[in-house]
Amino acid sequence: MATSGSAYRKIINELEQGKCQPIYFLMGDEPFFIDSIAEYIREHALPEEARDFNQIVLYGNETSMNEVIQRARAYPMGYDRQVIIVKEAQHLMKKDSDSAGSSSDILSSYLKQPQQSTVLVFCYKNGSLDKRKKIVPIIEKAGVLFESKKVRDEDLPAFIEEFLTERRLKMSPKGMSMMSESVGADLSRMNGELEKLVTALPAGTTEITPEFIEEHVGVSKDFNIYEFREAIINKNVLKANKIAAYYESNPKTYPMQLVTAAIFPYFANLMLAFYSPDKTDRGIADQLDLKSTWGVRDYTTGMRNYTATQTMKIISTIRKYDAKSKGVDATSNTGEGLLKELLFLILH
Repeated sequence: MATSGSAYRKIINELEQGKCQPIYFLMGDEPFFIDSIAEYIREHALPEEARDFNQIVLYGNETSMNEVIQRARAYPMGYDRQVIIVKEAQHLMKKDSDSAGSSSDILSSYLKQPQQSTVLVFCYKNGSLDKRKKIVPIIEKAGVLFESKKVRDEDLPAFIEEFLTERRLKMSPKGMSMMSESVGADLSRMNGELEKLVTALPAGTTEITPEFIEEHVGVSKDFNIYEFREAIINKNVLKANKIAAYYESNPKTYPMQLVTAAIFPYFANLMLAFYSPDKTDRGIADQLDLKSTWGVRDYTTGMRNYTATQTMKIISTIRKYDAKSKGVDATSNTGEGLLKELLFLILH
């Protein structure tokens, strides 16, 4: 099954070739891809001089499906195409229209014979159509039905890498981890931060270094979660303890729960890697459902430094100390020294 990112790229590639479908129904919980596709169509489907009379933006809570379809059936003025973008379409689809029927019925009727000179774009956010509804295959047959799903934290490096590749730039895994930790899985914000880095990059520079990220994004290259996790993976006791001490002295920035949430997925995935039937980089990447092999090295290193039995015990220990940090089996000194205790049990 295609990911949101790959499906998004396919749609943009077709638009770049001048291929426009009669309908784009963009739905899902990740607004970045929805907004990006709609914005690309708004900026490129029509030349600037044709937009005043042939490009319309409507809002789902201010219009009806009847009005949308009436406009869609109209012919463009002085050009061979018109664009209609319906924002907040989730409100529109939930409306019951007049005697003509529900919004889905009206749209279904139109899509059986859509106006080929109209590009109709629906931006349906914070949810998706029920795949069991009859309207779904009708949309798919007439044009594009795109579902924009929230990205997982582990998918952020692939998003960053694609963004930079398009601009012929590169960033190390450490840099990608720093960006992921600092920005999180908010793609709109991530896109903005990456644009900021690209704009600030000196002419002729092709790599965004951790030092450059530290300077312009404000995340420490020495004490970030990536460095802490890497120290644990490599059993670098001195470095891991140095970072743990820094975290415990800055509990508001690095609370215990944040740290355990950052290292737990690694050991959970390491356990899966031990059971991978194919121990090549590609085989481990497939086992862990990684989109690329860039992060596999961490798991091959972990498999050398930890056994499967140790890994299982570490997973249990992380859960125990995470619970302690939240008050389970609390003692008078709960929260003080917990991370150092946990680190000792992981490394020894």
